[in-house]
Amino acid sequence: MATPHIKQKSREIQLRGPTDPSLNADGAMFLLAGNSGINDTIKHDEMRFSVSYDLTVISLEHIELALAEVGFHLDNSLLNKIKRAIYYFTEDNQRRNLGLSKLTRSEGRSFKVFAARYRQLSHGCQDTRPEHLRRYL
Repeated sequence: MATPHIKQKSREIQLRGPTDPSLNADGAMFLLAGNSGINDTIKHDEMRFSVSYDLTVISLEHIELALAEVGFHLDNSLLNKIKRAIYYFTEDNQRRNLGLSKLTRSEGRSFKVFAARYRQLSHGCQDTRPEHLRRYL
């Protein structure tokens, strides 16, 4: 029988120096706040925060994909890549053991709504480059 604490996860997310100073922990926490499955976010410093979430609704992989889609840069040091791979693997296995299917990218569509809203707010995170230059770099 699965215990309730297995479904609640708390992970630390480390960002790295963005080109835009507003792409920091505060901006990421603002984006995640109020999303389905996100319980709490706690800021540790300007580039590091923790997020608590319900594994039955969302996984760390989808949280990080949503952040990257908006323009946040995850820390890709070797240690963080290893941690991320282990978390993704174990969370996927836990979801399968709970009888839940693997989350697909299309199931992250609720984040796309919030990401679109986030892009429209005047917070300094706007990419002023034309669309063709954004895809080039």
